[in-house]
Amino acid sequence: MRKTIVTPAQKETATADQDWLNVEGLAEVEITSEDAAHPIESALVPGSASGWRAAGPGKQTIRLVFGNPQRLRQIRLQFEETRTERTQEYDLRWSADGGKSFREIVRQQWNFSPQGATSQTEDHRVELSGVTVLELNIIPDTSGGNALASLAQLRLA
Repeated sequence: MRKTIVTPAQKETATADQDWLNVEGLAEVEITSEDAAHPIESALVPGSASGWRAAGPGKQTIRLVFGNPQRLRQIRLQFEETRTERTQEYDLRWSADGGKSFREIVRQQWNFSPQGATSQTEDHRVELSGVTVLELNIIPDTSGGNALASLAQLRLA
């Protein structure tokens, strides 16, 4: 009799030493607004702690425009909300033609609650080639409240 002991497959997770793209050097960032105390760089550059926050309520857009087309395999988004109970919706989409047309990657809602769910981290595994624009649209409160959109972290690999 032949016997082999195999270990259960472990869920693949990104580690801190993941080969994240240097978004700061590869893309121009277009945003609809930002709080001066929480600039977009705080969400895009590893080691920054505060994250990005919009200057006012309502739908916000963060658009990364790449100087050269990129291949993306992973998109990590992290949102945090510790003060306001709300339902947030975001959609993530990409373009290969400089933003003339877009294809949706994901559209998702999340319920934040200061008493429980205060953080949302999503690792989207993708196989995208020739990405010239990556766009994140955030509706911070689907009920139309005055919540401010925020993004703790955006990483690309």
